[in-house]
Amino acid sequence: MTSWTKEELAKIGNAEELDIASHRPDGTLRPFVTIWVVRADGDLYVRSVNGRSGAWFLRALAAGEGRIRAGGVERDVAFEEAGSAVQAPVTAAYHEKYDRYGPSIVGTVVSVESATTTLRLVPK
Repeated sequence: MTSWTKEELAKIGNAEELDIASHRPDGTLRPFVTIWVVRADGDLYVRSVNGRSGAWFLRALAAGEGRIRAGGVERDVAFEEAGSAVQAPVTAAYHEKYDRYGPSIVGTVVSVESATTTLRLVPK
């Protein structure tokens, strides 16, 4: 596996939104879905606003890999479920980046249920 460059981390981490697509069983990409992305502790993370029943989240878990694009960067990635140790920093990053949208909006990604869907994006 490769790692993110500093430029990629900055571009993706600063992007307002990220497009994410998982691979189908035949290897082709599913359609991209637009979600929020944050950078915490030198990694990139995403969460499902619909909790563990979110369609894109379930497909990402099943596939284990896919593609993202944000901030002018497009990369193949692996989706890795994040452990509980990163929940607080990721939640803080969501608050810092998106609180301007108000509690009813940002609440969808900082809820206890959404926190269980935290995926780390690992470059391939």
